[in-house]
Amino acid sequence: MTETPDGDMDIYDLRVTVDRIEGRSVCGMAVGDHFELTDSAHLKLPEGQHFCVYALAAVLPFLAAKQRDLAAGDWLAQDSHFACPDPEERLVMKVERTCRRRMNSADLT
Repeated sequence: MTETPDGDMDIYDLRVTVDRIEGRSVCGMAVGDHFELTDSAHLKLPEGQHFCVYALAAVLPFLAAKQRDLAAGDWLAQDSHFACPDPEERLVMKVERTCRRRMNSADLT
């Protein structure tokens, strides 16, 4: 995260997409299903689509870090794939940065 004296910071919007399913789809999701995280904390799903709460729980702890600039040697800067914990499904999600936006940190706390 880059913070300037006036309190503004740069933050990334993210898209989390089902990249592959190596087992059977237990939760009814398919490759390509996704959600977006915008404006720091707005989770958006496409109309009529769901996202499994267990897959969401697996990736959620990493999203705040992926929204910010990370050191080049940080493992999270290199890795973008995360797995759902269901061993029957083996659903793998990819987290991608979609755009960088400037926000006022005072508006977020």
